[in-house]
Amino acid sequence: MIDFVKDVRLWFAPRRLRGEGETPDYRFSLANERTFLAWIRTALALVGGGFAVDQFLPDLRWGVRVGMALALLAVGAACALRAVHHWVRCERAMRRGEDLPLSPFPVLLSLGVGLVAVAMVVVVLMGWTARP
Repeated sequence: MIDFVKDVRLWFAPRRLRGEGETPDYRFSLANERTFLAWIRTALALVGGGFAVDQFLPDLRWGVRVGMALALLAVGAACALRAVHHWVRCERAMRRGEDLPLSPFPVLLSLGVGLVAVAMVVVVLMGWTARP
């Protein structure tokens, strides 16, 4: 828990990372940054998908539409937060000469997106539309 609090502080003051170990090869830091940006693009796509479900599928039953939209928005928010946390942890590990941190988050993200996709397939096949 203490490491997590330190990591969160680094989100807002990444210059403090310079005090951790030695500066890694810039190519690795830039690759870490590109990975961060890929996670952010994924988060934006999930958030956009959540809004799209809510705005462009008005014929779905309210609970189904809102449930799927909120699921996508929540996964998008988690992905964005995880992006910065992972960036900090990787940058610190590279500076310390440690192994890069492993995380179950990619699996959880895949399961979350997969579940929402299956739910959408069920909705389309069942034709759950709002009653007039």
